[in-house]
Amino acid sequence: MPQSLSSMLVHLIFSTKRREPLITAKIEPELHKYMATVFHSLKSPALLIGGTEDHIHTLFSLSRSQAVADLVKAVKTSSSKWIKTKDGRLGRFEWQTGYGAFSIGQSGVAALKRYIANQKERHQRHSFQDELRLLCRKYGVGLDERYVWD
Repeated sequence: MPQSLSSMLVHLIFSTKRREPLITAKIEPELHKYMATVFHSLKSPALLIGGTEDHIHTLFSLSRSQAVADLVKAVKTSSSKWIKTKDGRLGRFEWQTGYGAFSIGQSGVAALKRYIANQKERHQRHSFQDELRLLCRKYGVGLDERYVWD
């Protein structure tokens, strides 16, 4: 086959350091737009970005030439630098070290988009920690809690 083709959809989740509630309603839309441009520049377009004041969910299409770890590092580094320029109180902003990245099939896209869009309502009832535990069970990923809550 002379052409390389791929369709790899990824549900990416990561939090602010210590889950500090630093993603305010004022900065959130601009942050999501900025992050979308970073994903696009890496040829891995974001289909939806959402979250709450302490974490981000993204559904994106991974480029066939991009490693997930490299993409996440670039998105987190770039957006962290950007957010620090937006408000003097965010000068020490950090993302947590780790992340969760889960593959998703095309048939699950609509449900995941609803899930991401309803993050604020969901987190009125459930913590980020409970959510991550549930997602790891759903996606069949082992979770060692000694190492995930930085």
